[in-house]
Amino acid sequence: MSFTKTTEQDSNYNHLEKMTITEVLTNINTEDKTVPLAVEKALPQIEVLVEQIVKKLQLGGRLFYIGAGTSGRLGILDASECPPTFGVSHNLVIGLIAGGDKAIRKAVEFAEDSTNQAWDDLCDYNISDKDVVIGIAASGTTPYVIAGLKKCNQENIITGCITCNHNSPLSKTAQYPVEAIVGPEFVTGSSRMKAGTAQKLILNMISTATMVQLGKVKGNKMVDMQLSNYKLVDRGIRMLSSELKINEQEAKLLLDKYKNVRLAIQNYKNGNQKNQ
Repeated sequence: MSFTKTTEQDSNYNHLEKMTITEVLTNINTEDKTVPLAVEKALPQIEVLVEQIVKKLQLGGRLFYIGAGTSGRLGILDASECPPTFGVSHNLVIGLIAGGDKAIRKAVEFAEDSTNQAWDDLCDYNISDKDVVIGIAASGTTPYVIAGLKKCNQENIITGCITCNHNSPLSKTAQYPVEAIVGPEFVTGSSRMKAGTAQKLILNMISTATMVQLGKVKGNKMVDMQLSNYKLVDRGIRMLSSELKINEQEAKLLLDKYKNVRLAIQNYKNGNQKNQ
C-alpha cells in the first residue's frame, strides 16, 4: 500500500540547534496550535467509534487500547485514569503496550515488530466479541497494532484506531478509523510531539464521552470518582455542599458515611441521611 507519512516528513523548521530557547519554545507552540484543528476534522470519525464503544460497554463489554512506544503509553495513561475519575472497574478500560509493562518506562527493542504478541496479550484478558479494541499508532504502520486488529476482525471484535497519517495500513485495517493529520513534527519524525498530543486529546474525548453516556457524570461533576486522596475528598465535600445546599460539615459527615458522592446524594435526597 502506498501512502504519504506526513508524520515522517521533514520539519517546517531547520537549524534548530541555532535557535534561542525563546525561538524553540515559540516555534513548538506555533506547531502545537494546529493540533486541535486536526482533531476537530476527525470529530465525525470519533463520534461513530464512541457510539460503538458505548453500545458494547452497556452490554457488559470492555474497551482495550493497544499500542507501542508513546502510543502504547498514552493508551495506558487514559485507561489508568478511568477508575479514579469515574469509579469504574480497572477491568473496564485496559491499556496494553508492546513489550509488556516494562516497556512503559523503557523501550523494549523490536517489541513493536511482533505480529502475534498483541493477540496473545489480548487473550490474557479473555478477549471476546463483547469487547472493543482500539489500535493506537501515529505512523499507522506498527506491526504489533495492525496484526492485533486483523486478528480481532477475524474474531468479530469491533476495532477502531487512532493514527496521524491518512489512508495508512492501520486505517485500512480498523473498522472505525480515526485520523488526525497533524503534519510534520517540529523535530522531524518525533511523533511524541504533535501526534502524541493529538492522540491524547482523542483518547480524552473517547473515554470521557463514553463515561458520560454510561451515566458516570452528574451535571458536570465526577460523582463516582474514587476518594483516594485528601484533594479528592475535599472536592467531594464541596460537590455535596453545592448539590444539596448544605454546609461543608454536614457534607463531610455524609461523605464519611457513604464513601461516595453519588451514594451520598441519593441517600440524602431519599431521606436516609439520618439512618444509622
